[in-house]
Amino acid sequence: MTTITNTEAHGPHGYSSRKSDHLKRLRRIEGQVRGLQRMVDEDTYCIDILTQVSASTKALQSFALALLEEHLRHCVAAAAEHGGAELDAKVAEAGAAISRLLRS
Repeated sequence: MTTITNTEAHGPHGYSSRKSDHLKRLRRIEGQVRGLQRMVDEDTYCIDILTQVSASTKALQSFALALLEEHLRHCVAAAAEHGGAELDAKVAEAGAAISRLLRS
């Protein structure tokens, strides 16, 4: 009997099991950004463009938070099983990612 590890079952990353969902979401965001280009090209009113910029920004932030949660559940949780330096490194890495998200 072969045992399948978490990494084998879901891929090497926390987001791997939802990869197609994430790609769909990113394509929608890409469409929003292309819409911004069209709006500028068509001389759309500034406030309308800013509203769309805000929507695109929120969509990216939401994607980033989902990815971060998956990272914590998969990568950090796996490192917690091993403890020691591996766990310290993953926690530091996650902390740095959170700091970058807060600055954006």
